[in-house]
Amino acid sequence: MDAQRFKDAYERLETLDERLTHNLRPRSSLKQPSVEQLAEQMRDAQQYVLEMKDIVRDLFQAIAAKPPAAG
Repeated sequence: MDAQRFKDAYERLETLDERLTHNLRPRSSLKQPSVEQLAEQMRDAQQYVLEMKDIVRDLFQAIAAKPPAAG
């Protein structure tokens, strides 16, 4: 396992969580969101999913990688 790559991917995951998770949580409201609000929520969800896909791929590669040669 490449520990540094794993750590980097984890840090990206934490950054993503801080940046976008609050935008994806359902808001309890009795009124319907506007079209603009729905579009913004959709963009946030798309960005979150795409970044999450890249992070998960990096995590798998870090786990599967040989450790870097000691130098």
